[in-house]
Amino acid sequence: MKITPLAFDSMGTRSMATLVETKDIKLIVDPGVALAPERFGLPPHPEEIKRKEEHWRAIKMAANEADILIVTHYHFDHYMPDSAEIFKGKIAMLKDPNEHINKSQIARSAKFRKNMGDLPKEIIYTDGKEFAYGDTKIKFSLPMTHGLENRLGYVTEVLIDDGDGRFIHTSDVLGPSTTEQTEFIIHENPDTAFIDGPMYFSVPQAIANLKRIILESDIRKLVIDHHLLRDAHWRKKIDDVFKEAEKKGVKVLTAAEYAGKENDLLEARRKELYKNTYTHQK
Repeated sequence: MKITPLAFDSMGTRSMATLVETKDIKLIVDPGVALAPERFGLPPHPEEIKRKEEHWRAIKMAANEADILIVTHYHFDHYMPDSAEIFKGKIAMLKDPNEHINKSQIARSAKFRKNMGDLPKEIIYTDGKEFAYGDTKIKFSLPMTHGLENRLGYVTEVLIDDGDGRFIHTSDVLGPSTTEQTEFIIHENPDTAFIDGPMYFSVPQAIANLKRIILESDIRKLVIDHHLLRDAHWRKKIDDVFKEAEKKGVKVLTAAEYAGKENDLLEARRKELYKNTYTHQK
């Protein structure tokens, strides 16, 4: 199994777009990318806009070669509502728009389905289901809350198992924040997991649950990214996770580091980017 981060917060944009290639299939989990419309009272810096364009090109190129495109929920950094053309001829595996979904995502999913029309080869609602393509298994969790409670809706975590590796992509669980989110990961026992990391209000729960995953599973590579990497001091906030991982020989990485790149937290550095631009112009 080959896992390639296409766009992530540690790479400069809001995204968790991930390409997974097995001997049977190629798929992308959450082929979307976005920027914070406002951060520190500032709009996206031109450098962020440029990076978003670069990442979207990479996602489209990968989607062109993929067999399956997965959308775990309908937030704009996880799918592109006005770019349904990338689903043409593909198997579209989508979060069920009819069950366990909040009001805003009902409207978004309806518009998305309308835009998709008959472009996809097949449309499948995935919540709690399992699929096989050759020796590759794709398993979706039951709907999980987007964080600690359901105000932001529900998401599906995804397991991909090709017999040689077991990979989990958590979508937006904010941590993981809850016991249910955590136990899906522990039960499915991946060797690699891409976890979206906590926001400020879910850090204590996330630290406890990440330590559980390290201690109670056979995970070897724990990639923590997305929400957490919008904070320049992200590493300090989860220092206890690094310490626990070191004891067990588990590697904790960002998606950028997993891809062999340096972290480039453009959103977290937005004030600095504008300051440097202004200084240069003077």
